[in-house]
Amino acid sequence: MASPAPSKVRSLYRSLLRELPHRPLSSPSPLKQRIRSSFASSSNSASNSASPTYDILAAEQYIQYARAQRMYITLLERYNPGMGMDEEERVRLTARRVGMDLPVEWRKG
Repeated sequence: MASPAPSKVRSLYRSLLRELPHRPLSSPSPLKQRIRSSFASSSNSASNSASPTYDILAAEQYIQYARAQRMYITLLERYNPGMGMDEEERVRLTARRVGMDLPVEWRKG
């Protein structure tokens, strides 16, 4: 099999970076550094004919997985808004939803 086109490899590299959390360019994460070195070494070295194709397929599969995970987290946050709240806040908002206000607790401070 022929090696993948440089534009395809560049596109995969950019897609991978898009799916990772954003950080400033001055301090890239170790994962970004590893991905960059991996892509640089694969483009510079001449390896066997099956390896580049397998690496491309693995990268495409990882990109699909990362997109699905990002979408899952987005949907989870959208449809479970009380997930990150503490118990008191959740009870207060539930009471307000049905038209009640909880009494303000007085604490001696």
